[in-house]
Amino acid sequence: MTAPYIWYDGPMIRWLLALALIAPALPAAAQQRTRLAVYSTLEVENIADFKKAFEQENKDIEIAWIRDSTGIITAKILAEQGSQRGDAIWGLAVTSTMQLKSRGRLEPYAPKTLAALKPAFRDPADPPAYVGMEGWVAAVCFNTVEAKKLALTKPTSWFDLLEPPFKGKITMPHPASSGTGYFHVSAWIQRFGEARAWEFMDRLHENIAFYSHSGSAPCKQAAAGEFPLGISAEIAAADARHQGAPIEGLIMKEGGGWEMDTAAILRGTRNLEAAKRLMDFAASRRANELYASFVSQVAMPGIASSIPDYPVGVAESMIKNDFAWASDNRARILAEWTRRYEGKAAKKN
Repeated sequence: MTAPYIWYDGPMIRWLLALALIAPALPAAAQQRTRLAVYSTLEVENIADFKKAFEQENKDIEIAWIRDSTGIITAKILAEQGSQRGDAIWGLAVTSTMQLKSRGRLEPYAPKTLAALKPAFRDPADPPAYVGMEGWVAAVCFNTVEAKKLALTKPTSWFDLLEPPFKGKITMPHPASSGTGYFHVSAWIQRFGEARAWEFMDRLHENIAFYSHSGSAPCKQAAAGEFPLGISAEIAAADARHQGAPIEGLIMKEGGGWEMDTAAILRGTRNLEAAKRLMDFAASRRANELYASFVSQVAMPGIASSIPDYPVGVAESMIKNDFAWASDNRARILAEWTRRYEGKAAKKN
């Protein structure tokens, strides 16, 4: 059958020709958007804000998160040498990042705003292998309602947690899985000395219900009333209280450990220029303003944090943390901790 003859006038022909020229170009333009695989341990709601802000300024790059706990991400990156999945890090504890640096897994790069960052929030090398983002600090999440039911006294010292009434009432992050868990252990050793710290942890272990594999989980468990106390971080306590949970973020009088999240480029990335742009943004004022929305200690000075329900005295409680020592001694400390306390580790999902 002969196809019917269809007549188009001049404007219609010109419109169809233009459409024919544009149509093949659309998929190509879409394919030009670089997909950047980025490791992070931060909370889902925080990294969603990071992604949105970065992609607004870098419309040709899309972030694909690979999110997990500190220990798992560190192990993944080390295991993937030569066949890595990721391009960059945006939110990993500095003690883990320093391990990656020592194994040659990071690509040094100096972000455009490097000079504006606090010296303590950057790798001292030139160019740096990583930059700091923000810090989070030791706290005890204390459920006032559950504590009243159980007639528990509010602790003011780490050693108060060793008292018999707290037996089975405390959860804590596993230090091999969680950066929060490790900074607690590292800080106790730095603060009390090796012998006294292990003696403290032996006695604390008797009162621990189990060790979770997430830094924020103990605070969430306390907020839900599953346990009256959770050893965690001040940001988790503030978040739980802001959401209406009867949680107080308690700062212990001896002070406590703290960690710093970092951003870095993974050596061998096939998207180096896009990863550099990520680093520029991660060290920018805009990014630091985002960090200040959920923590009080950020890398760039002069940025105020107005976190509701934030515990008092956090900055003063931060010990003089030797991150290099904590990183260099991590394997030894974790091996000893595992030998002593692994029996109460929560099952991994």
